[in-house]
Amino acid sequence: MMKTENKRKIAAPHRATGRAAASPTRHRGGMRAAGASLSALVALGLAGCSMAPAYQRPDAPVAAAYPATPAAAASAPAAASASANAGAATAGKAAIDTGWREFFADQRLRELIAAALEHNRDLRTAALRIEEARAAYDIQSADRLPNVNASLGATRARTPAFLSPSGQAVIGRRFDAGLAISSFELDFFGRVKSLNDAALASYLATDEARQAAQISVVAEVAKAWYTERAYAEQYALARQTHEARARTYRLTQQRVDAGASSRLDLRSNETLMETARVAALTLARQRAQAANALTLLVGRPAEAAPAQAGGAIVPTRPTQSPVPASTPPGDQAAGNGAGNGGVKAQGQPADAAIDAMSAIPEGLPSELIARRPDIRAAEQRLLAANANIGAARAAFFPRISLTAAVGSSSAAFSGLFDGGSGSWSFVPQLALPIFDAGRNRANLTLAEVRKNLAVADYEKTIQTAFREVADALAARSYLGDQVAAQRAVQDAQAERLKLLQLRFENGVASSLDVLDAQRELFSAEQNLVQARLLRTTSAIDLYRALGGGLKQ
Repeated sequence: MMKTENKRKIAAPHRATGRAAASPTRHRGGMRAAGASLSALVALGLAGCSMAPAYQRPDAPVAAAYPATPAAAASAPAAASASANAGAATAGKAAIDTGWREFFADQRLRELIAAALEHNRDLRTAALRIEEARAAYDIQSADRLPNVNASLGATRARTPAFLSPSGQAVIGRRFDAGLAISSFELDFFGRVKSLNDAALASYLATDEARQAAQISVVAEVAKAWYTERAYAEQYALARQTHEARARTYRLTQQRVDAGASSRLDLRSNETLMETARVAALTLARQRAQAANALTLLVGRPAEAAPAQAGGAIVPTRPTQSPVPASTPPGDQAAGNGAGNGGVKAQGQPADAAIDAMSAIPEGLPSELIARRPDIRAAEQRLLAANANIGAARAAFFPRISLTAAVGSSSAAFSGLFDGGSGSWSFVPQLALPIFDAGRNRANLTLAEVRKNLAVADYEKTIQTAFREVADALAARSYLGDQVAAQRAVQDAQAERLKLLQLRFENGVASSLDVLDAQRELFSAEQNLVQARLLRTTSAIDLYRALGGGLKQ
């Protein structure tokens, strides 16, 4: 039995050598012909046509110019003057060309925006979405090229005697090595190319969405910062109002003791004094909540602000705020009412600064398509939907795939690369859809509907952007005059209160007249703070609506 096995092992190489010697040229020629044919088919597959419809950008469903407001012409000289006084940082520059460090002059706000761009979780999620889309695109791109696999194997098998031609059990050995291409689709009708184009457009849309998220974060941090500062200013006003009413209450108490005023006047004074205390507590709560909102946007644990102090109207527990620990003493005074009587909050921009922020040129609506990353993202989603139609159309046509292999086999490992040991196979396959119960038709309908949805989304995004710019321009036209008018109201109420206090101290006016004047002045001061905040946030909204916030 051992002799028979050894004879078979020795004879196998001789038979292989004999075949190789008989036709070595024909074998090598066949291998070259197969390789050339395979290369030509792969090249044809990569150069396949596309069934996707030709892309045409939808017309922008908005007017050719932004709506003019009655106050726009009147405010044009003031806007031009503000632009001239704004300096080289923002004067005449489009929002997209103005970095946020140029647009926002407040150093502490710049620090908060920089921290938000590093730590904000929405931006981090958007960045990870980009990596996800990039990986999906790489996966889809890999389908356009054949997968080449190398293999090396060894087989040892025993053939029982009753199956062996010699009537004796035989143990055979075989070694194989080769390269193979498995099921590579020749993209004659552009199915794979369309899927690749759709994946690329989705990746680009994700990148544009991240830029839109950055613009939003920059604007929201700035608005949250100025909102918190406005609450600090209003809180300081409420404290001063409470202190003024407390002084009036004490004077009324003295007059009641002297018989010059009634207890009704005293109770009225007490009511208004406690009302001011309630207003101060409400504003303290709103400021703390605004600070919490700012902390969420910044994306890092808030630093402790100095504890608010000063009597019963201030919460005794310290509030947390993301304001840097190096807050100047003047700002602390504005926030907790312990200053020298001034109520100007350090974080609120001056009117000249707001004028400069509002002086950004709006341009034309057609320019929004290039400026706004959310519009560009919507268009990329439309391109992806358009490419998916091409893939759905290609599914109606035959699908041709190739499987090919080249290698060598030998009974001994050392003989794998001997002459005559080579082998190859070439297996083309054509699959023609005949009956699919309407699946391909439904897929095409689905792709077309999704494209129509993408068109509607693209148009709605443009309309939304147009409205945001128009709203910000309308606010710019009116809010400047509104702030000026509200300041005139405050000045008039302050003068009225001053005169009534003199009359009250001289016994001419009643305490109720003084209290009424204090109430009116407090309301005018609060309204002025809100009007200035509205003007600041509208300037930020215009900056964001025009695509500003990407450049540093």
